[in-house]
Amino acid sequence: MSDTKHYLEIIDRFGDCRVVLYGDLVLDRFVLGTPKRVSREAPVIILRFEDQRDVPGGGANALANLAALGVKATAIAAVGDDEPGSALVAALNDRGIDTSRIVTAPGYRTPTKVRILGGGQSSLKHQVARYDIEDVLPEDGQWRSSVREHLAEEMRTAGAVAISDYGYGCVQTEMLQGLSNESGPPPWLCLDSRYRIGSFSGIDGATPNLEELEAHCGRRLQNDADVAAGAEELRRDLEAGFLLATRGNHGMTLVAAESEPSHIPVYGTDEVADVTGAGDTVLAVLTASLAAGAAPPVAADLANIAAGLVVMKLGTATVSAAELRAAVKTI
Repeated sequence: MSDTKHYLEIIDRFGDCRVVLYGDLVLDRFVLGTPKRVSREAPVIILRFEDQRDVPGGGANALANLAALGVKATAIAAVGDDEPGSALVAALNDRGIDTSRIVTAPGYRTPTKVRILGGGQSSLKHQVARYDIEDVLPEDGQWRSSVREHLAEEMRTAGAVAISDYGYGCVQTEMLQGLSNESGPPPWLCLDSRYRIGSFSGIDGATPNLEELEAHCGRRLQNDADVAAGAEELRRDLEAGFLLATRGNHGMTLVAAESEPSHIPVYGTDEVADVTGAGDTVLAVLTASLAAGAAPPVAADLANIAAGLVVMKLGTATVSAAELRAAVKTI
């Protein structure tokens, strides 16, 4: 990072940016309890219920990160006509996110990851069990045409779109074709896809982790040169302008058309507290930075710093503009 002032200017412009999140929304539900005794029915600990906390997860976590940055964020997605869906929309509303474009798909179960945590009243609670409620949106239905209409409408004024594909069926590649912005240049399209990143084309950038990149390439990527070659291979397959590969405690690798690969060292310490949702933070900060006028290398640097901050927090977490600004000033 050679121009701290420029990085700070990008962060300061977040509040003027409008980003659309198109993707799969997940509810992260944390059930907290205090150990009571060992059950007589089975060799398990009985917890006395204390509290329940509902946090946006998946694409909804990327939305929460956008809101924490001060970005004007709009969600284009589908939830089920169930209690978790209502709780998830309420959690997004509480963060100031525009949820008017979230549609309800009857019969669909909103993806929910329930983590049960136990510990003393004054001690750190640890996860003792987890169960997931998972469903896939039906291929046909009113939800699909509604999402398509909302996406076309919102793209007319959006500066960027973050695409968060967790495999629950909301993200359809054909819906991304022909998007335009009536008030300026076409919006940036940035993709995070867990299982089928190679199925997309014509996007501006993508943020695969190392496992996803190796799955696409069909081989192990064991050093900087391997990762750069694999990232460039995927970038070409996607016809993308750039690709930012996240590599855990090895930092990130950025490849772009007609540029040499750039290996970005991990920010902070490589001793992390929790990597939950770190990819959502990367997608949010990268997309917000591009919408604010940053070139991909600057946006990648800011995303890398944000990732270093969020992995030091427990659970599904976000990074604020103030935290990112303070971190930039120390570099």
